[in-house]
Amino acid sequence: MSDDSCGQRPTTKAGAGAGAARPAPATHAGTAGAGAPGGRRLSPGIVVLSGVVGGISLTTGALLAVTSLFGHAAGAWVSPEALSPGLIGAAMAGVAPALFTVGRARVWEDVRTLVIPLVIVLVGLFTVSLLNGGTLQAAEGGPLFLALFSLGWLATLGLLALGAVGCLAAQYRTPAGRTGGAPDASVGGVPAVPMPGWSKPPLAVVGSGWFGIGAGLLAFPGFWGALVPWTVNRADAQGLGVWALALGVGVLGALAEDDLTRLRPALRAVPVVALSAAVVLAVHLRTVDWTSGPGISLLALVTGLFATGVSGRALLSRAVRGSAASPAIDPGGPGPVGSPGGNGGRATTDPRR
Repeated sequence: MSDDSCGQRPTTKAGAGAGAARPAPATHAGTAGAGAPGGRRLSPGIVVLSGVVGGISLTTGALLAVTSLFGHAAGAWVSPEALSPGLIGAAMAGVAPALFTVGRARVWEDVRTLVIPLVIVLVGLFTVSLLNGGTLQAAEGGPLFLALFSLGWLATLGLLALGAVGCLAAQYRTPAGRTGGAPDASVGGVPAVPMPGWSKPPLAVVGSGWFGIGAGLLAFPGFWGALVPWTVNRADAQGLGVWALALGVGVLGALAEDDLTRLRPALRAVPVVALSAAVVLAVHLRTVDWTSGPGISLLALVTGLFATGVSGRALLSRAVRGSAASPAIDPGGPGPVGSPGGNGGRATTDPRR
């Protein structure tokens, strides 16, 4: 033993001169910071589907919402009020920007809380349009533009619904495992960020509320439609029910995911959908019976949806900033990590910071 080694801590062969190597913070797949993320590789079909639906939703949703703001019901089926197609359009336009970001993810687990509700909407709206085919603008002899629009709506929804089911089935046939390459770009390589405990009860209430209302409107439109605080027909009730059900599935799915870094695409969609719906409701303020129980419940659910998205993004941003903050102090060395006397120049990150 040479005199140089006296008083020094033993080192491994791989870490000689720099101290023993420590495992990096766990990412979603439990791999090191430079390792590849695990999970199912995001299939190209899901990316293409999201982009196509995003473009169609943005244009069609904007049409429905803007015409509703001017007091016109321009939906695929005949509606007694302009509010119902306006809300459907607001939801379509609101979710579109988030759909354009699906391609940034590399694994399915990062986008499933957005894509699964999307599949529910496509299949649900197509089914509702078929079941209420007698009220389509073309069947009712509406204006030529709206009649053609209703036929295009039905054909496009049919193709998208079929494609969505096929893409989803193909996605779940993709084997799980390491995807290879650099850390997941969709989450920036940051560790998992669990939801704080205080956020889970209100999230469960909001998700259950939307899910229950959506299921009721879909299954029993005659009974639940009468409780809607403005005038709706069967097609309106079931169309609104599809969106309410999808929102409930998305919120409850986020609760089950319990990882804010997995929810980035969904967190982009939720506050925009809530805000778009609030604008349409504000314009039709006198149409809604706000003093009734359903009116108060609607206000609470829309507010809860907006608060869910905003608070989720704020919590995630704070966690990301914390992980990128100044390096932690190494308890095994006399100085800060990365200093000449601290931990051999290795930076560490506290995943719970």
